[in-house]
Amino acid sequence: MTSPVAISEPLEAGLYIVATPIGNLADLSPRAADILTRADVIAVEDSRVTAGLLRHIGIKRPMLPYHDHNAEGMRPGLIARMASEAVALVSDAGTPLISDPGYKLVRDARAAGHHIVTIPGPCAAVAALTLAGLPTDRFLFAGFLPSKAHARAVAIDEIAAIRATLVLYESGPRLSACLAALAEGLGDRDAAVTREITKRYEEAVTGTLTHLAARYADAPPKGEIVIVVAPPGEAPPPDPQDADAALVEALTRLPVAKAAGEVAKAFGLDRKALYARALELKGE
Repeated sequence: MTSPVAISEPLEAGLYIVATPIGNLADLSPRAADILTRADVIAVEDSRVTAGLLRHIGIKRPMLPYHDHNAEGMRPGLIARMASEAVALVSDAGTPLISDPGYKLVRDARAAGHHIVTIPGPCAAVAALTLAGLPTDRFLFAGFLPSKAHARAVAIDEIAAIRATLVLYESGPRLSACLAALAEGLGDRDAAVTREITKRYEEAVTGTLTHLAARYADAPPKGEIVIVVAPPGEAPPPDPQDADAALVEALTRLPVAKAAGEVAKAFGLDRKALYARALELKGE
């Protein structure tokens, strides 16, 4: 007697956030494949890309485009479908919502009371961190920097003082200019350029930002690229004169105790010592 063929149970209606491979199709998890197989519809960035993934696992499913250019118009219909259907959300590669459209879909699905599930998996930013050999205890994902020089410099200045490893996405043609701008705005920190992650020619090239900018100046690489930059070195000790000036200014606005507390927090100094100094400055 042959065993009965197993029939997959339908998925509960709602939103399923599905991470897909960033290069190597073997990285699609069995759970992700199962969700895609049973989803009523898949919201995709590019149907051609997702169709290739679905062919890899031997299935066909209805797909709807959902990307930066049509998200506002598509979102209400997808939210409505989640009341009775299982809607899977995928990006072209990696984890949806990480430098991809999607967070508003999750927000609105939650506001509508729909069931929401995440199916974790590949993420280029995290994979690059594991390859770079730089501190991983704290990191900031900054996505793509602006392409125009002034806007890029402003964005770099905003993250320059953050005491964490920085992770950025970049394209090959813009890589050298981006690395040079990072060196100018951050100082010549250690960094890594990772590309073709999980693919045959995966590489992580390490060096200082200026070294890497020079390396890629005449030979921009192909493929999707992740830049990982070391955190800043130890900050120099605060100048006592600067703390004094800040304390004098704070005393024009605040009582002694609050002024001492504000400056202590800003400069990382001892509050009690600053309180005593504030009394001195006020002649008390």
